[in-house]
Amino acid sequence: MSGHSKWSTIKRKKGALDAKRGKIFTKIIRELSTAASIGGGDPDANPRLRLVIDKAKGANMPKDNIKRAIEKGVGGGESVAYEEFVYEGYGPGGVAVLIETLSDNKNRTVGEVRHVLSKRGGNLGATGCVSYLFDKKGIIRFDGESVDADALMEAAMEAEVEDVSDDGGGVEVVTLSTKLSAVQETLKGQGFEAAEAEVSMIPSTTVDLVGTDAESMLALMEALEDLDDVQNVYANFDISEDEMSRLA
Repeated sequence: MSGHSKWSTIKRKKGALDAKRGKIFTKIIRELSTAASIGGGDPDANPRLRLVIDKAKGANMPKDNIKRAIEKGVGGGESVAYEEFVYEGYGPGGVAVLIETLSDNKNRTVGEVRHVLSKRGGNLGATGCVSYLFDKKGIIRFDGESVDADALMEAAMEAEVEDVSDDGGGVEVVTLSTKLSAVQETLKGQGFEAAEAEVSMIPSTTVDLVGTDAESMLALMEALEDLDDVQNVYANFDISEDEMSRLA
């Protein structure tokens, strides 16, 4: 497991999601408003909004917060117009880093991203310098404690997904980003309720990190995600379980 998936696993183990719930809510509210502004406030007709709503529910965001964010997006209240910007660069050990942001001030955002990268042993690169190393995929994760992994893997393969893996703590299904909602609904119809579903950028190659490079890369990921304007950070690093145990 590497990059974004590795980082997601690390965050769950560290309890970072609970510790930063307020900041997570702020980021999700931006996503909800932006998705509603672009595609309308009806989740049945707006797949992007439907995914963000699922994400909000997974983070235990109150229904009223979700409703208000959507209303702002479609013009039902005062709102700030956010734009999507993607930045590319490098982290410790030459790791490729892809950073997705939602911002109302591009100059502020790029300045903050550049500062964090340089402070943590990386640097901001030109557009296109690393994006070719990532493929957009749909990722559906299931809690290993509440699902029959063998039955789920069989059902997923019948749904013609691209990959299914079991890391012992849960099952991860990978599909085309355009088929994410359809596959999720198919599996739900067979009794498999997903813990999380998202569109993610999966690296085609990975860089193995150890020692200070591994430690610095994890610190960089956390610092980037801590920025208010940053929505997602993807990277093509891999850290072995033994190395993770040592760092812990």
